[in-house]
Amino acid sequence: MELFHNLIFGFTVALSLQNLLYCFIGCLLGTLIGVLPGIGPLATIAMLMPITFTISPVAAMIMLAGIYYGAQYGGSTTAILVNLPGETSAVVTCIDGYQMARQGRAGQALAIAAIGSFFAGTVCTVLIAMFGPAIADLALKFGEAEYFSLMLMGLVTAAVLAHGDMVKSLGMVAMGLLIGSVGTDVNSGLRRFTFNIEEMADGIGFVVVAVGVFALAEIIANLGDPEERTIFTSKVSHLFPSKEDLKRSIGPIVRGTALGAFFGMLPGTGPAIASFSSYMFEKKLSKDPSRFGKGAIEGVAAPESANNADAQCKFIPMLTLGIPASGTMALMLGALMIHGIAPGPAVMTQRPDLFWGLIASMWIGNLMLVVLNVPLIGLWVRLLKVPYRLLFPSIMVFSSIGIFSLNNSPFELYLTAIFGLLGFLWLQLDCPAAPMLLGFVLGPMMEENLRRALLISRGDPSIFVTQPISLGFLIVTVLIVAGMLLPVLRKRSSEIIG
Repeated sequence: MELFHNLIFGFTVALSLQNLLYCFIGCLLGTLIGVLPGIGPLATIAMLMPITFTISPVAAMIMLAGIYYGAQYGGSTTAILVNLPGETSAVVTCIDGYQMARQGRAGQALAIAAIGSFFAGTVCTVLIAMFGPAIADLALKFGEAEYFSLMLMGLVTAAVLAHGDMVKSLGMVAMGLLIGSVGTDVNSGLRRFTFNIEEMADGIGFVVVAVGVFALAEIIANLGDPEERTIFTSKVSHLFPSKEDLKRSIGPIVRGTALGAFFGMLPGTGPAIASFSSYMFEKKLSKDPSRFGKGAIEGVAAPESANNADAQCKFIPMLTLGIPASGTMALMLGALMIHGIAPGPAVMTQRPDLFWGLIASMWIGNLMLVVLNVPLIGLWVRLLKVPYRLLFPSIMVFSSIGIFSLNNSPFELYLTAIFGLLGFLWLQLDCPAAPMLLGFVLGPMMEENLRRALLISRGDPSIFVTQPISLGFLIVTVLIVAGMLLPVLRKRSSEIIG
């Protein structure tokens, strides 16, 4: 009954005129950046963050959330019609979605993608509402030692599960921790790594790092890509799937939602992992796996449900524990902190309008996306014909205005450019930037909790292993690292023996 009352309260917050408007703007922008390759929700949220300073925290979070899960919807449109994934999570949708479009079944593919995404979004909204308060209540019992161990586990898990080499991911986490330590030490008042530059006394701005590493680096990387695209120009018709299509899709949608929800709560895993896993799972379950890759509707239903479920369940650890499970969630966490809201379980009790309003807005946003996506297909296809060389100058201008408006500081523009070059270098070296951002956001909080824990224990580090919950998190961290290292060590030992 309490859950029901909380949801009603959330809908009263989300259905206010201002919040509805920002929810619509977020969903529309999310769909747009999902359609356009090379931009992505990370860069867009980073660029738009300065705009959110002038609106209420609830409206800001609703809009940023709409951009994030809206991008998952938009990515499927270009994957199906153009064989070009606007989002990495839509790569798997290309396999069967584009084949369906070539067979004249683009309408059915788009409809199933929308239905699967809406179902997954609805289910995960309910999951957040059901389990969020319980997790938050548990987290309220955490002390400084537990929080430090939890954040350490989150960072290590994000590095281990991130795309690419684990050593590089751990190195990027360390890089984020170092960047986060720049500025004036709160306890001693001493400046660290500022190089006597006055503008760095308060540390490096979150938006500066995010825009540089994600927006500018992506622009530099995309300038070298060829712009030739084969646009699917046939008229899209039969937008409602047949009974046979629905029958084949129900199981994959449900299973994709379950897999996406599971991966969504794990730090470091992106929607791409969830969609790929669900696709391979459906292929193994199929009586005729040869259909996959030739226009099987299950190959659209499962990954589209999974990536949307993953995107929305990422909010569970962020809202309840204050732990970002992905780079985008780190940006959302940064937005909360910029608005003066301390992330963690106290958000639910201190700002119930934010917690429940955001949850209710997710269901409204998913409904908006279903209504928005199909009628605007023609517009999205025309936008894809715009050359990227005409898009990136406007992105650069908006990014620069946003950065300069923060503190009216030209130095921050130079700093953003430096991080843009660093981000491009990391891309070329295949070093994932998301673990760096997680380290940058969590670093200061980890340091604060570490110091408090040691202060309470009078400098005795055993406090981290004598507290049962803290010890549990540390054991899980060790097991995760061991689980990833053992196969590598076995392979090397067998090569040496052989």
